[in-house]
Amino acid sequence: MYQVLQNLANGETTLVDVPCPKGKAGNVLIATKQTLVSVGTERMLVDFGKAGWIEKARSQPDKVKMVLGKVKTDGVAATYDAVKSKLDQPLPLGYCNVGTVIDGSDSGFEKGTRVVSNGNHAEVVRVPKNLVAAIPENVDDESAAFTVIGAIAMQGIRLIKPTLGETVVVTGLGLIGLLAVQILRANGCRVLGIDFDSSKCELAKQFGAEVVDLSKGEDAILAAEAFSRGRGVDAVLITASSKSNEIMHQAATMCRKRGRIVLVGVVGLELSRADFYEKEISFQVSCSYGPGRYDEEYEENGKDYPIAFVRWTEQRNFEAILDLMSSGAVDVKPLISHRFNIEEVKLAYEKLNDRASLGILLGYTNSDNLSLQNATVDLEKDSIRSADTGNVAFIGGGNYASRVLIPAFKKAGASLSTIVTSGGISAVHHGKKNGFNCASTDIKQALNENTDTVVIATQHNLHAEQALVALENNKHVFVEKPLALTHEEIDALESAQKAANKIVMVGYNRRFAPHIQKMKSLLDKKASPKSFIMTMNAGDIPSDHWTQDPKVGGGRIIGEACHYIDLMRFLAGSKITSFSAKKMGENPYVEITEDKAIITLSFEDGSVGSIHYFANGGKSFAKERIEVFCDNGVLQLDNFRKLKGYGWKGFNKMNLWSQDKGQANCSKLFMDAVKCGGEPPIPNDEIFEVARASIDIAEQLRK
Repeated sequence: MYQVLQNLANGETTLVDVPCPKGKAGNVLIATKQTLVSVGTERMLVDFGKAGWIEKARSQPDKVKMVLGKVKTDGVAATYDAVKSKLDQPLPLGYCNVGTVIDGSDSGFEKGTRVVSNGNHAEVVRVPKNLVAAIPENVDDESAAFTVIGAIAMQGIRLIKPTLGETVVVTGLGLIGLLAVQILRANGCRVLGIDFDSSKCELAKQFGAEVVDLSKGEDAILAAEAFSRGRGVDAVLITASSKSNEIMHQAATMCRKRGRIVLVGVVGLELSRADFYEKEISFQVSCSYGPGRYDEEYEENGKDYPIAFVRWTEQRNFEAILDLMSSGAVDVKPLISHRFNIEEVKLAYEKLNDRASLGILLGYTNSDNLSLQNATVDLEKDSIRSADTGNVAFIGGGNYASRVLIPAFKKAGASLSTIVTSGGISAVHHGKKNGFNCASTDIKQALNENTDTVVIATQHNLHAEQALVALENNKHVFVEKPLALTHEEIDALESAQKAANKIVMVGYNRRFAPHIQKMKSLLDKKASPKSFIMTMNAGDIPSDHWTQDPKVGGGRIIGEACHYIDLMRFLAGSKITSFSAKKMGENPYVEITEDKAIITLSFEDGSVGSIHYFANGGKSFAKERIEVFCDNGVLQLDNFRKLKGYGWKGFNKMNLWSQDKGQANCSKLFMDAVKCGGEPPIPNDEIFEVARASIDIAEQLRK
């Protein structure tokens, strides 16, 4: 299917053939009929992509600070790679979609229902149910495509709380501004529209507003004074896009005492205290389509707000706009300036810089012929090899998989066959970039006869299930940590591994890092027990992030501290006999305490160590430090860049120019074992031992 994507690195907008997205519980699959190009938002994204590095940095100073901080801890090379990878990610464009439901029975939308959603410019989209609304019969597809834009205008108006007969100024008469004019008029308000574009001012007049045409030298403040009968306007809705601070000053000057200003657009915000203080003006920034926006529980998990307490949500705003269209109170036909077919998307985007452009519609004529069977796209048809030569399929194409694992496996000589992702976009992007045979949204494609090895890099709760399916299909398995989230899953995987007699590997890459290999060679010469101190300055992750969810991510001990449990097990060279774990005490200042913990491990040979996993440290401090005390000597490793020996005969230091956590060596040794049939790089008993210990430790911390 076709989808419109943009490259943030160079601003190139392309129409790409991607697999149809996979169905998902609580989501609706929609075959697209029409989408609307959001001229303001999408022009801004395209301009950002086309800007040079300096312009990009100037527009995002907060991101620059983050980059400089990463340089201090991880080095220039690692930081450059991270920034380059971030900008290389394809960005799906569009958020105003109309189509018919293909699948959505568990979401309350029957197949064949016409719906509007915030789906992208794509022939098939998958949208969470709370961001979908049914279209009334008398509202055509082209009109319905303006619903989401209309909801943005409506949310700004709701924040103003206008009453019958009030005077409201709308500054900026683009799509949102012109829709706002109509909604305010339907609400019984007198409206004054302001813009530099005469044609847009004429449209505002058509919708019942009085106007100020700035291109003709008309004075907005004097006009507002006369319009409000000398009292000052009741409210100003700013839907303009400008870097100027004058717009806010002008709005405050127009307002009566205790007037209201709501910002929907983007303008300069260097405010004058006097403007607001003397009149006690209230100012608020409106957030997108309404309550629920950016709330994962509402948008992704489908938990609606009770109507008795939150009358208007994103979805209910969609419905309200559609009702206004149905009644004739809002008419968007005059706002349509251009119509294109999806294949003409490049011509459509050329119109973004045309001042006469308003509603640019994209039509989809082929979506009726698409189905959920269009789940695979061929990328490199001529490079398919026979099985048992190291053909590797990837399930998951997120940040870590694309930046680290795929390049590492490619360097290790893997023949990359299939890449599978849920949405399909990243599968095509990273598949083309790295020479995969095909991209898919169907996991079965990764299990075909041309594949002998499967790499799993999905959300943690999917690891065990997907690894089990791969083993049952007689594949070697590499699982990006953790292996599983429960003992039952580990037991099932251990049985499946023995039955299949295939390699099961977990991405405990740190044990393969050059510094760790050096430490291991030095420690193996010592017969006496070792004492370990391992510190991970993990950094804060919000409590609502999926990794913090015990059922989805398993929490950060299972998901990340497992690296150090494995690493200590490796350096000790002995089985774990016992453990204890203590987290930060409950307190009103810290919501998550489990990720601020001290874990102590004891081993059969008498070795002992502590893991300090702290998520409350500063980013300017190195992320990882490892210290080993043994036989009157100390080894100290800082951030996988500098290793020092103190009192260690024959060893002083080992430094690297850039950080190396062992991902390349880990992948190479795994692929060597797959191709040659050798022993797994990590013995099976250690894989399952560490997985069980990680779960037990996490459970103790939660008690």
